[in-house]
Amino acid sequence: MARYRPEPAISHDAPARTAVLLANLGTPEAPTAGALRPYLKQFLWDPRVVEIPRPAWWLILNGIILNTRPAKSAHKYATVWTEEGSPLKVHTEKQAALLARLLGERGRGDVVVDYAMRYGQPSIPSVLDALRAANCTRILVVPMYPQYAASTTASVTDEAARRLLGWRNLPEMRFIRSFCDHPGYIAALAASIRQHWAQNGEPEKLVMSFHGVPRFTLDKGDPYHCECHKTARLLTEALGIDPARALLTFQSRFGKAEWLQPYTQPTIEQLARDGVRKIDVVCPGFVADCLETIEEIGTECRDAFLAQGGRDYALIPCLNERDEWIAALGDIVQGHLAGWPEGDPEGRDGRARSAGRARALGATR
Repeated sequence: MARYRPEPAISHDAPARTAVLLANLGTPEAPTAGALRPYLKQFLWDPRVVEIPRPAWWLILNGIILNTRPAKSAHKYATVWTEEGSPLKVHTEKQAALLARLLGERGRGDVVVDYAMRYGQPSIPSVLDALRAANCTRILVVPMYPQYAASTTASVTDEAARRLLGWRNLPEMRFIRSFCDHPGYIAALAASIRQHWAQNGEPEKLVMSFHGVPRFTLDKGDPYHCECHKTARLLTEALGIDPARALLTFQSRFGKAEWLQPYTQPTIEQLARDGVRKIDVVCPGFVADCLETIEEIGTECRDAFLAQGGRDYALIPCLNERDEWIAALGDIVQGHLAGWPEGDPEGRDGRARSAGRARALGATR
């Protein structure tokens, strides 16, 4: 078996191109148990995600989890699925299209913008192949995780690097590590919260819920916990509120091991028992709404708060397609594109300013 994949046919006079690849976590193809099983298998077998010795974890994953969890997860996905599909995929695709348009307006219409999912489709390897076929010799990979974690950001880097192992002619590659303290990102979060408060009034408490990771990762040097706290501190300062009104929590526990604390749902329940009647919850670690924000925070935690005596609960949507966030994303991307050659800013070579422009040139996945 050949070690390297065949190189695409490229004309010698074809211009070398620059690409931006937005990479998010992923989604099943449908809200069904049949679609959830391969998605969960790929996700949970990633050693960056589950750091249990492989033989023991293989038995647990294939003998128990993949026989019980798909049906339960499918039911939850069905509650958030839209006519367009999975919310995470829909928002990521729209973000890519809006970023492409913004870069064009800023004179960088030469940049090809596409998106991929770490787990599921469109996959990182397939999109990288499409960009290579479109003669993109400079690729900036943007993991859409504001705070760095080995289980998220590093996993995207791993997957991209694995694909490049099979290429003979390698592109220049850059990876954005994190943007937890980027002024534009913080300002976009603050703007979304202020808009919600202007329309609905301010809460007694603002809960900032980040995705959880196992506690031992902090002990082993993962900076995720620190970066979440940095984002929370900067966001509180940007809002100009008393720090006592803002709480940082961690959601989405999996398994019986200790994860980063305080946990979101128990904290929300305790607030209600302590007499807090109105809270807002925002998820700064997600730039696009998904199962973990809409169903877990928007439904499960709301029901728990109300059951314990709370009266007014609101989930503030993720940044999604907000103008402030797309502008911030453009700033982040352009900062990391600095120093690379610029091509035709007007796109006179016929490329469309939209997500999936590599595919529009005839590259297939």
